[in-house]
This record gives sequence, C-alpha cells and structure tokens, in this order.
Amino acid sequence: MLDIKFIRENPDAVKENIQKKFQEEKLPLVDQVIALDAENRRTIQEAQELRTARNAKSKQVGMLMGQAKKDPSKLAEAEALKAEVKADADRLSYLEGREDELAREIRRLLLVIPQMIDPSVPIGPDDSCNVEVERFGEPVVPPFPVPYHTEIMESFGGIDLDAAGRVSGSGFYYLLGDIARLHEAVLACGRDFMIDKGFTYVIPPFMIHGNVVEGVMSQTDMDGMMYKIEGEDLYLIGTSEHSMIGRFIDQLLPEEALPQTLTSYSPCFRKEKGAHGIEERGVYRIHQFEKQEMIVVCKPEDSMRWYEQMWRYSVELFRAFDIPVRQLECCSGDLADLKVKSCDIEAWSPRQQKYFEVCSCSNLGDAQARRLKIRVKGADGRTYLPHTLNNTVVAPPRMLIALLENNLQADGSVKIPKILQPYMGGKEVLTPRA
Repeated sequence: MLDIKFIRENPDAVKENIQKKFQEEKLPLVDQVIALDAENRRTIQEAQELRTARNAKSKQVGMLMGQAKKDPSKLAEAEALKAEVKADADRLSYLEGREDELAREIRRLLLVIPQMIDPSVPIGPDDSCNVEVERFGEPVVPPFPVPYHTEIMESFGGIDLDAAGRVSGSGFYYLLGDIARLHEAVLACGRDFMIDKGFTYVIPPFMIHGNVVEGVMSQTDMDGMMYKIEGEDLYLIGTSEHSMIGRFIDQLLPEEALPQTLTSYSPCFRKEKGAHGIEERGVYRIHQFEKQEMIVVCKPEDSMRWYEQMWRYSVELFRAFDIPVRQLECCSGDLADLKVKSCDIEAWSPRQQKYFEVCSCSNLGDAQARRLKIRVKGADGRTYLPHTLNNTVVAPPRMLIALLENNLQADGSVKIPKILQPYMGGKEVLTPRA
C-alpha cells in the first residue's frame, strides 16, 4: 500500500508503475484517490475550524448567561449564540461522519493500487516474460526413463491418493513409510539449515484474523487462496509468512531489534483455484502441504541485501540435496501487487526435462508494514516503516518431486543426499518394494 502523500506528489510515476504492471484498468484509481484525499483534507480542516469556533462560542454563551442575571437583554443574545452552537454541532457531526466515509474509501483504493516496483524488475505482462538469471548445478537427463513422481512414491509404498480422495477429495494425499519420513527429514533439515544461518525458529498460529489477511496480501490473492472458518473471523493460513508478519501488527519496534530474522514451520492451506495440466497433478499442486519459511523484517536500506542473501540460501540448500536449480527473475506483470521485487528458484526435473518452481523470494518493501501499522523507532526518535521479506526454505511434498527425480537410480532406488542421511536414521538409499 502506497503512502497517500506519495501518490499526491507523484501521480504520473504511480500511473507509469500501473502501466508497467499491465493493469491499465486501475489508472483511474489514481485520480479518484487524489480527489478523495483533497476532499478529506478539506473536511478535516473545516471540522477543526468548527471545533475551535464552537468552543469559543460555548464560552461566550456562558459569559452571556452570567451577565443576563443582571441584564436580561443579554439573554436573547445568549439564545441566538446557542442556536449557532447547535448548528455548528450538527455540521460537525456530519463532517465527522464524512471523514470516516472518506477514510474508508481512500483505504479501499489504496489497497488496490499496486506497490512501486524496483527499477531492476524486467517488464512483461505475465510469467512467460520472467528472465532466467543464473543456473546452479548441471541438469542431467538420465539414460533410463523417469516415472511420474507418484509412481516413484508408489514403488516404495509411500503414497495413497485414492484413500485421500475418499476421505477429503482431490488435492489431498496420504504419505507413508520412507516417503513420509523423507518428507519430515526435508523439513527438519531445512529448519536446522536456517537455524545455523542465525535465524530464530518459530511455530506460529495456523489461523489468523481478517485484518491480518488484509495486511499481508492483496484481495485478489486472498480470494484465490484463503479458506475462511465459517462463522468466525479466522482464516487458515496459506503460508506462515501471513501469521509471522502479522505478529508485529500495531507494534512500535526499537531499531536495535532489527533485523528480525525468523524461520517458521507451518502447514499451509490453499484453494488453488483453476484447472491445471498433467504436470501439476499428484502432489504438485494441492490444498494442504507443509513448509519451512524464512522471514526478515529490516531497515529499508538493508532490504535488497537481505533479498539477495535469502534466495542464495535456497540455492545453497537445494544444491546440498544434489538438485540443480536456476534463479528466475519475475517480471512486472507476474508480481503480486504488494511486491517490490521477486524471484523464483526452480528445480530441474529430469522427467520433464525442464525446471519448475520450488521457492519464491520476495521483497515487499514497506507495503505490509504500512497496512499493518508496523513502525520502528529510530535512534533519533523518529519513526519509520520497516521492510519485510519472505522466502521458501523447503515446501514438501512438491520439493520431494525434485529430490526423488534427481536422485533416482536405474534400478528404481533413490540415493539419499548426505545432508539428509542423519534425519533418515543413517539410511543412504531407499530401495523399492519387490
């Protein structure tokens, strides 16, 4: 959410930013919010002038009523002034109501106008214009066919989609045996990896209030992702970022408490609206999964440095899993409205012979902090808005697809990367059932 003062002073820049995001339908909102802001400021000024005048007149009425005890002619003057005070009070009541209406409408528009993107973001209408920046590790196509990921899991007796369909419907799964254990091993390894990087481990609430949802994501994303608890002001989180950033709502943080570097575990619940192709079946795109996340709340001048560091942590971890990856810079049209800059880390799929997303790193600037009223008190006593960032550490079971495919052997066994072996009881290889 942009500062209304920034929009007022830079309307052309805000409109240009909207055009870069290919959201021309939002261009009229800039003039609308500026006009509403001007009316709101006039309303506030008139209301303040009326309060001042009312106070002065009320004192004068008191004086006249006191004088009327000796001079009855003053009574008529006092009554006339009382009528003026009453009229001022009625007008003030209207203005205060109008202030509330204008404030709500201005906020509604501000929540829709997108955040200013970083100048380094490539311009394009959709994800087809995302730009590959760098590759890490050599992608390999093995000399044997790689089965679909659910077939690999089934060879270990590790997945039951049919039972999940009967119990919960499509988009759910049972993981069993070594596959379930590998799933938890990946999460535990990701957790310890981030702790070793100096991040504080957190298990947050898995349900949050509506005002927190509004503070951390756009309305479009909310409608497409969030499950609401019927009859309550609670939503199931789609990622732990939601409750992690929400933790600081309405807080004034001391500057010495920055940066906040946190890594959080949570289940994630998503509607995942829309039809998906064959490569997104199985456990690729599902309604429930688990994730280890990294969150940073920092000074504005430090956010780009943290952005760079955070996506590199993802690369380091996936390379430790023997998975080739690449960094893909998200173009302007593929950025959610709150994001200043974002990139995906994509893992190599030997079966598909292409990369697919496994991590998403985002710098949201001060957008979430402004919405949630998170402030920092600087050493000089002034307050400012911090920047917030988030990135996926690991998100199985999707991440298991990359792990299983890249470590699959010709005999159907799967090598366990050394970094995971301590979490698998020392196992070095998973052997399929006869």
